Amino acid sequence: MYMILRLVKPYWKKLTISLSFKSIGALADLFLPWIIAYMIDTEIPNLRASDTTSLRSLYYLGALMVIIAFLGLYLNVAANRKAEMIAAMSVKDLRHDLFEKIEGLSARQVDHLTRPSLISRMTTDTYNMYNATASMQRLGVRAPVLLIGGILMSLLLDPVLTLIMVAMLPLILIIVYVFSKRGIPLYKKTQGYVDQYIRKLREYITGSRVVRALSMHEHEMNAFDEANKNTVEAELSAQITMAKINPMMNAVMNIGLVVVLVFGAYRLSLGHTEKGQIMAFVTYFTIILNAMMSITRVFVLASRATASADRIQEVLDMPIDIKDGLLPYVEKENTPHITFDHVYFSYNEKEHNIEDVSFTLNQGQSLGIIGATGSGKTTLINLLMRFYDVSSGSIKIYDIDIRDLKANELRKRIGVVFQNDVIFADSIFGNIQFNRREITDYDIELATEVAQADFIYEKEDEFKYQMAQKGMNLSGGQKQRLLIARAVAGKPDILVFDDASSALDYQTDKNMRQSIKKSFSKTTKIIIAQRISSIKDSDHILLIDEGKIIASGTHEELMKSSKIYQEIAFYQLGGEVK
Repeated sequence: MYMILRLVKPYWKKLTISLSFKSIGALADLFLPWIIAYMIDTEIPNLRASDTTSLRSLYYLGALMVIIAFLGLYLNVAANRKAEMIAAMSVKDLRHDLFEKIEGLSARQVDHLTRPSLISRMTTDTYNMYNATASMQRLGVRAPVLLIGGILMSLLLDPVLTLIMVAMLPLILIIVYVFSKRGIPLYKKTQGYVDQYIRKLREYITGSRVVRALSMHEHEMNAFDEANKNTVEAELSAQITMAKINPMMNAVMNIGLVVVLVFGAYRLSLGHTEKGQIMAFVTYFTIILNAMMSITRVFVLASRATASADRIQEVLDMPIDIKDGLLPYVEKENTPHITFDHVYFSYNEKEHNIEDVSFTLNQGQSLGIIGATGSGKTTLINLLMRFYDVSSGSIKIYDIDIRDLKANELRKRIGVVFQNDVIFADSIFGNIQFNRREITDYDIELATEVAQADFIYEKEDEFKYQMAQKGMNLSGGQKQRLLIARAVAGKPDILVFDDASSALDYQTDKNMRQSIKKSFSKTTKIIIAQRISSIKDSDHILLIDEGKIIASGTHEELMKSSKIYQEIAFYQLGGEVK
């Protein structure tokens, strides 16, 4: 409820108008049964008593009822439209704030929450908030007005019968409270299963080619069915629990209605009430019953929204564990460009994934990193870009700890091609420029030439050629060359290739490296590769194993000093190990 109030606060003027319209519309509906009772108990007997054939007074009252009915209809429709608009705008703001918060989360926090869960919170949970916000405006005012107004109008008609009806309300409130309290944990559990369902769906869609290639379609279908089944069972459990409210309320209210009718007939026979009053009373009883049903619907939606609000608030309340620095990125002469000083890092904070890594790079130098899969090569890049902070030690740019630098300025100076990078469903030009306005057409042409991405000119519309999602209409080598063009187009101070040439043939790889060396001689380069041919010309080479540097030096030095490097070189470059 607190989150909903916070969401609609900026729209309080429109909300006031909407709620006023809703309240007046509900009051209009309350006058109709009273007018009917007045016509039956007063006007019609008066006409009979005066022995007149003029029905003018009844026509006037009928016209008044039509006017009130249309007034109520207009106000309710106008209020509903405003309620939907306010709900849509407020949840739009919520999605914006949530997305902005997710953008600021560290990689460690994203790993903790998981990507499927964040997608679920951005979609399913915000939609639940939309439903609750809109329904509370439509029903949250109208239902209480009808409930309280119906009771007051009933009191004016017959206080004794009203007391019988009101005696039912505490029991109804207890029913709503008990089942709502049970429903919130069940809805939270449901959303957890929705997270798992989305994860399985993303895995299947992303890895559909692998599934088909390995003929594992049946296995994946079984796994998907299991996730789907768990989601449905959790949803049914929550819905069945909350669905018990309406039948129980109906039973209580119908028992109350029977009691009211019995006492009403008894009082009518004694002359303590009139026929029209009984008819109006039954109508008000129906109005009150419908109002209670509406309030129940609000409680059901509020229970679901409360579970979703807790999940959303969990993200919004997360502290920023990677705080932005204050210092600008400033180049300094005669100062090492990149320094790793006894760096330690752990993903799970139990065992080190990076242990005592130290090296220094001057501006324009190149560093090659090679090692087995899972040895920590990509982790070094994640630390350099401050996706994670080091556990101990420091990483410095021009002798300034990167934790003291503005993260956005740091990352703007780094051009990177990740191991599993993304091509967006945009044109080739849009993928290379990537909305970086400072990048000119000349920069893109130069980047294309450096990346050996001449295939672009063979495409229809060349740079306007539209990419499919994830670049599905490109080959593996074409994807990598496009990603390399994106990285170098911004003329970065630091260029990082994380296994970025694995899909390139040796000649294209060689031509690209020579072109980068020529066109970006002052750019510091870090190349992670599985092929020694991609890094053997580097000024420094690190051989990594289990997060530790086990050998370092130039290619020639390592060929003399490191047996492991020698083995890799012999197997890859030709020859036998003796």
